[in-house]
Amino acid sequence: MDARRGRAVEPVVRESLRRLPADDLPGDTAVVGGYWTRTNDPEIDLVGADRAPVARQITFVGSVKWLENRPFDAHDLGRLLMHRSRLPGADEHVPLVAVSRSEAAMNGVSIISPEELLGAWRD
Repeated sequence: MDARRGRAVEPVVRESLRRLPADDLPGDTAVVGGYWTRTNDPEIDLVGADRAPVARQITFVGSVKWLENRPFDAHDLGRLLMHRSRLPGADEHVPLVAVSRSEAAMNGVSIISPEELLGAWRD
């Protein structure tokens, strides 16, 4: 159930991130998408870039954890770090972002809450 919920909410999260004020996202983020290979290894929920369709610069790499009983945690951070290392154009200096339904706090990751996502839709 949680995996299906995550896949359903990811497009809404991406659109919400696009609507945030420019200074709420790392660097010169102009577009937000995802990245995956044919084998879904890696599968990255959120990728920020300076432009589309072909980015000059990756501005952030992120994960969506829309779970009721578990926030973004150290295990998720480890996977995100591994996936970032496999994303063309990304290196260890590219910021990490997590969108978590449950409260979370992790060093080295900017956590975006549901309240912040909702705020993106307000005038």
